[in-house]
Amino acid sequence: MHDFDELKAFAEVMETGSLTLSARKLGLAKSTLSRRISHLEARLEQPLLRRQANRLLPTEAGLLFHRYCQDILALAERSHEALAELREDISGTVTLEVHCALARGWMGQIMDTFMARYPKVELTLRTRETPPSSLNSHCVHVCLGQIPESGLHQEPLGMLTRGLYASPTYLSKQPLLEHPRDLAGHPWIDLLGTTQNGLLLHHESQGPYHFYPPRSRLRVDLTALHLDAIARGKGIGLLPHWLADKREAHHPGELTPCLPNWQPAPLPITLLYAYGYQPRRVKALLAFLRQQMPHQWQHNGVAA
Repeated sequence: MHDFDELKAFAEVMETGSLTLSARKLGLAKSTLSRRISHLEARLEQPLLRRQANRLLPTEAGLLFHRYCQDILALAERSHEALAELREDISGTVTLEVHCALARGWMGQIMDTFMARYPKVELTLRTRETPPSSLNSHCVHVCLGQIPESGLHQEPLGMLTRGLYASPTYLSKQPLLEHPRDLAGHPWIDLLGTTQNGLLLHHESQGPYHFYPPRSRLRVDLTALHLDAIARGKGIGLLPHWLADKREAHHPGELTPCLPNWQPAPLPITLLYAYGYQPRRVKALLAFLRQQMPHQWQHNGVAA
């Protein structure tokens, strides 16, 4: 029978390649961690790790055993989860990854409510600009934009309408914008990759217009930097109305719509999570996110 503390010690060192880092992450003395791995090697009657320079590298036996070690630890975790399901309380760890454009204006306002409602849940909140590419049954994702197939369940949550924005100070020094073709004479602030194939704008009476932005001298890969550059008067860019309204509420007069009658397609907001069985804490988080969706997203989704 394997000792789970020894297995966890070995798995952690396999991840970091360092006794010092692993001991710090596990909250153990370095000597305790080293002793656990030595006991495991003695139990298996084979060396699992070898030292090379300042790193610990797996032996052939270590590589082979690591796969079984991960399976054993994963099975133990699932057994604990199954037992936790029998309890009335909702507890355990869960990870939530949210698109950067939604993190501050929405997520920051509701997370305290979730933590207060479920005091035994440990939540890790991360931001990201791109959809996930791997599966994790303990992770929920809130994505913005079109989502490629990833093997995760995709649940529509709402829609964000968008528009063209600039700084009022910047526009006051420029000729009047009357049609999307006039945008060609302005610097374009590009959120990396979002308009590389052009931007289809629609007018209620004039129909569609496919605008190809000029090559941008400033391209950014974070929504916050994109928003800041537009607000500082560096040019014109595309923003969700909801996000622009949030910025204006805190910093009045920094943004103004351009060509408000020309609208691009709205962006879908999607919940991503693993198929199949969901631990109670994940079910609780999914239900909470659905309940806390802003009314504007629902309205925009219906309109779209």
